[in-house]
Amino acid sequence: MTAPYTADLGDGHYQNPILNADYSDPDMIRVGDDYWMTASSFAHAPGLPILHSRDLVNWTLVNHALPALVPADHFATPRHGCGVWAPALRHHAGLFWIFYPDPDFGIHVITATDPRGTWSAPRLLKAGRGLIDPCPLWDDDGRAYLIHGWAKSRAGINNLLTLHEISPDATTLLDEGRVVIDANLMPGWKTLEGPKLYKREGWYWVFAPAGGVAEGYQAVFRSRDIHGPYEARNVLEQGSTPINGPHQGAWVETQAGEHWFCHFQEITALGRVVHLQPMRWNEDGWPVMGHAPAGAQRGEPVLRHRKPALPAQPICEPASSDDFSAPRLGLQWQWEANPKPDWHSLTERPGRLRLRCQPLPPDGNLWASGHLLMQKLPAPTFTATTCLEFNPAAPGDSVSLIVFGYDYASLGLHRTAQGLKLCLLRRLAANKGGAEETLAVLDWDRPIAHLRLRLFPGRRCRFSHSRDGQTWTELDHDFLVPSSHWVGAKVGLVASCSSGTPSGGFLDCERFLMESS
Repeated sequence: MTAPYTADLGDGHYQNPILNADYSDPDMIRVGDDYWMTASSFAHAPGLPILHSRDLVNWTLVNHALPALVPADHFATPRHGCGVWAPALRHHAGLFWIFYPDPDFGIHVITATDPRGTWSAPRLLKAGRGLIDPCPLWDDDGRAYLIHGWAKSRAGINNLLTLHEISPDATTLLDEGRVVIDANLMPGWKTLEGPKLYKREGWYWVFAPAGGVAEGYQAVFRSRDIHGPYEARNVLEQGSTPINGPHQGAWVETQAGEHWFCHFQEITALGRVVHLQPMRWNEDGWPVMGHAPAGAQRGEPVLRHRKPALPAQPICEPASSDDFSAPRLGLQWQWEANPKPDWHSLTERPGRLRLRCQPLPPDGNLWASGHLLMQKLPAPTFTATTCLEFNPAAPGDSVSLIVFGYDYASLGLHRTAQGLKLCLLRRLAANKGGAEETLAVLDWDRPIAHLRLRLFPGRRCRFSHSRDGQTWTELDHDFLVPSSHWVGAKVGLVASCSSGTPSGGFLDCERFLMESS
């Protein structure tokens, strides 16, 4: 089995992206010899992924800091594009801290002594709509601060950054806050957001992207006073590369004294993938990221580069395949809403994932359904293969392999009044009412189906089916994989019923195999 994507080239170099999957708005820190990363997770549950590395190139997904979103009732149904926006990860006073915003409720704080373990319940630090992208700083004198941006969709304002002094335990705001950087007063600047606050050699630094996600650049601000005034400089932009809009991320200094910056790039279908850029400090004391000639103030992203000068590590990537042998779901899996305990089981039939058929909304549209179990697309091209064992209880029960975004397509077994059918369905958001279309229907003579999805260059995918897992038939229907609301598409499994309550039907899945195409 070949992994869908690997960043480590095995010759002392790496290729970008280092994470070729949707880890939006990454933030990263070093604690000793370990590097930790988290990212936005929006309304997917569990949320706030925790990734670990020792060389900044090979990453594993080791936890989620947020088992379910709060308020729990609000997120019991899909809230596409809402939930956990850009978080900040820090280590202070023996604790790991995540400050994360929910643009509809405010800025929350959670902590843990071990990022692989249990995190505290979210505590609301600042309530309000439109508060986004928070980042704390504990200063040398023991005082603490919080900087954040604004979402115009909720607050009516944006393109500016607000600073608060907060209590060192991050439980209380100590002032009303003040705007310390207002890009509305800077000609040509727009959509300043995603600030990360640092202190180095007596300077306060704010790393923040501007110009928009798809076409913007990475800016850096500095001041001798945390309240400003701040000088500004553009330090990383697309230039002659195919890396559009190098956007917000994090700066780290390694044990060897090297400086690196990670950021995301938005790609249709894949979402926001993560890049790693070398970083150096110019003679005038400003950082320059990526590839830049001597004396240049700004760089452009590198596509291939020498790995950081860190101890060699095994080549790895976040898990995507699953044999369902563990008693808990693999960390790659997320639901579209806070899940209910009876949606799935890994113990009723050990070695199998059981998904119980859950009611569809009245219009049958999965966009409004939370019981889809899915994972991020792991690469621009891949093959996903699974085997579904269907145990229907009533007509209207169905189990499917699905690729999901604003548009979605699925191939699966359906119990109908005429018997068991294998159906290829598609839903295009542009269709009036968002209705599903039936593209193909085949009579099926057994309750087991081997199913496959292949993603080809250019976001084109096709489904295949097999009765024995050996001989495959590809269906002659292309589906153009879209993005979704602030996120990339996902691939996974769904078990549904047309009744108003769970029908008692279910699927058992023995494996979900993700490979390079």
